[in-house]
Amino acid sequence: MTNHWIDLKNSDVILAIGCNPAENHPVSFKWIEKALDSGAKLIAVDPRYTRTASKSDIYAQIRPGTDIAFLGGLMNYALQNNLIHEEYVREYTNATFIVSEQFDFQDGMFCAFDDQEKTYDLKSWAYATTGDGKPKRDMGMKDPKCVYQLMKNHYKRYDVDTVCAITGTKKEDYLKVAKAYCGTGRADKAGTILYAMGITQSTHGSQNVRAVALLQMLLGNIGIAGGGVNALRGESNVQGSTDYGLLFHILPGYLKSPEFDNVDLKAYNEKWTPKTKDPKSANWWGNTPKYITSLLKAWYGENATKENDFCYDYLPKRSGNYSYVKIMEKMGKGELEGLVCMGMNPAVGGPDSGKAREALGKLKWLVTADLWETESSIFWKRPGVDPKKIQTEVFMLPAASSIEKEGSISNSGRWTQWRYAAVHPLGDSRSDLHIIDEFCKRVKALYAKEGGAFPEPITKLSWNYGTGHEPDVHMVAKEINGYFTKDMTIVDKDKTLEFKAGDQVPMFKYLQDDGSTVSGCWIYCGSYTKDGNQMARRDASDPTGLGLFPKWSWCWPVNRRIIYNRASVNPAGEPFNPKRPVIAWDALEKKWKGDVPDGPWPPMKDDKEGKYPFIMLPEGHGRLYALDMKDGPFPEHYEPVESPAKNLLSKVQSNPVVKVPKNVSSDTTKFPYVGTTYRVTEHWQAGAMTRSLPWLVELVPDMFVELSETLAKQKGIVQGDKVKVTTERGSIEAVALVTSRLKPFNVQGKMVEQVGMPWHFGYAGLAKGDSGNVLTPTVGCANTGIPEFKAFLCNIEKGGKGA
Repeated sequence: MTNHWIDLKNSDVILAIGCNPAENHPVSFKWIEKALDSGAKLIAVDPRYTRTASKSDIYAQIRPGTDIAFLGGLMNYALQNNLIHEEYVREYTNATFIVSEQFDFQDGMFCAFDDQEKTYDLKSWAYATTGDGKPKRDMGMKDPKCVYQLMKNHYKRYDVDTVCAITGTKKEDYLKVAKAYCGTGRADKAGTILYAMGITQSTHGSQNVRAVALLQMLLGNIGIAGGGVNALRGESNVQGSTDYGLLFHILPGYLKSPEFDNVDLKAYNEKWTPKTKDPKSANWWGNTPKYITSLLKAWYGENATKENDFCYDYLPKRSGNYSYVKIMEKMGKGELEGLVCMGMNPAVGGPDSGKAREALGKLKWLVTADLWETESSIFWKRPGVDPKKIQTEVFMLPAASSIEKEGSISNSGRWTQWRYAAVHPLGDSRSDLHIIDEFCKRVKALYAKEGGAFPEPITKLSWNYGTGHEPDVHMVAKEINGYFTKDMTIVDKDKTLEFKAGDQVPMFKYLQDDGSTVSGCWIYCGSYTKDGNQMARRDASDPTGLGLFPKWSWCWPVNRRIIYNRASVNPAGEPFNPKRPVIAWDALEKKWKGDVPDGPWPPMKDDKEGKYPFIMLPEGHGRLYALDMKDGPFPEHYEPVESPAKNLLSKVQSNPVVKVPKNVSSDTTKFPYVGTTYRVTEHWQAGAMTRSLPWLVELVPDMFVELSETLAKQKGIVQGDKVKVTTERGSIEAVALVTSRLKPFNVQGKMVEQVGMPWHFGYAGLAKGDSGNVLTPTVGCANTGIPEFKAFLCNIEKGGKGA
């Protein structure tokens, strides 16, 4: 989230696409309803008529997997009808930047594509530069090679009729959405876009999110109160887990994980530290050497010295893709010996979960840490399997629940809130921190006793979190924040600051690249300072009146509640909307008032010290045109790998850089219907928790499949019938839920039916049933690898064991 939950109340128009906050984020809806009470409009874009749709002013049905067509049409509508926030676009985005002559786009393909490797040469999309290396610009945005003109040309194909033929959205509904949402492209209006897995779980999921960001930048909705690109996380600490490097390609604080050609720390820094020729760009990632060195010091302590490259050699160097899908592929081939699953249940939660269950049987050992038995922990006794034929040794560790442990969580809005244990862990269960602590101590002891080929990455770890039964979570939090390793004198503008060895670092701008600072996650520097645990603050005062509550908990980075807030003011530092000022420049006191600004520098108008607002990019401008996306600088509509329709916008059917597995099918005779998965309020994730709680099982006891009244009539299916749903991957049985919430789509003049289902069920727990993920394909987003859960082809028939 660029903004936060409470900020939803400041919006004039709320566009919920690929999400269902009324059901899946119900507390958030309190703030949406506050906005509605103040006259805001809510737009719901979803394949189903959800509870969010029932509260909306405008509902638009969309075929799963066609979000870029829908959003591209909105961009085209704004561009063609001059509804953009022109000053914002000109001053704060790369619309004025001129692209190299080499760049081209023809019939669904960008230039420089290697058909054998299925990759683009990203260098061909670079900016044109001047003699001194700066990007060329046309402030009038008239040059045919400037980003603005390229963008207009790219999206002019996305006219309303074409978009509606692709998405199945009724034209009158689409026009209502376009007029209402594009009407926020004014200084006195704010529009926010909410999205979740309906946007991300796609072979072009990252480009779906990019399309959301592009629309928001065109309308001037980034950095302002009531605006933003706001991801609705599916669990209270998903944001925090990502911040701390949960994904394979990042380290804590979104530092890049080392790759095979980053042979030493110097090579790593040279590759991942962006440079800029423009003094008005803050280029904050230019501080990468400070953050990676401070992280290495956190991990290896006194062992990390300048002489040994701060133990950089101990980090694994990645070569290739280690996303979930790729790991399961390797496991299925017998190429992995063991797996640790902590709060993870691939036997239900991953795509083509039947294959995942088979892959678990190729392991020598499996460790699961969870509150209950999960499908993954008992995969060896699933229905239809002889346990004697499975050799995998399984260890089940009992984990503590969230109310049984102390520590911080970071919610969707980046608010990091400290929680205290309400009760002691039941039985012999342990916190995640305790389990990880024991893993490390015992593996270190084994290496010390038995040796090994390369023990130092483990034996040299700095690992001291107290001597109690549980590790001291406050020691962990203090290390994450960071501290000085020696006495320091730092000159900060007109102030001289003195720090002693062991003092907490006040904020990340004081981190160093010489080993004098430690920080386990640079974006959290400032969360636990000499003034104490900032995450535990509970002061409910709000001097801004915007719901920022600056002294309630702590928000990364540096307690900034709305990021890129320097874009909420004009170049002179005056708020675009004086009625909702996020920040404002006080010329007399020469400082910003309001939220913590994106840097203390004066406004852009100050030629000497002013900075551009998008401080994390080397050019300082929001990117309408991307330089580093694997599948194109502009989001382009491609069909899902399994689709009932031909791509109307080009001859390229699906994302050209995605490698498609064999077990997918676009045979619409065999699989004539669009399938999609979603969540319900009563069950959660893979269901291990909620399907073991009697009161929730009573509410939703059975796996079900929703289908339209027209499809049910065609198939002779009535409410409560047992049905069988089949894809190229397998089949499941479920209870039929016949509903008017689902309706067929008119796609290119043909009526296409859809079926929808939750994915929370499995063969463990009190409530048992087939998982929807038995049906989903193992194909992922070109940039992140997130699987395409939301759009696949299937068939549905009456019948089943219980029929």
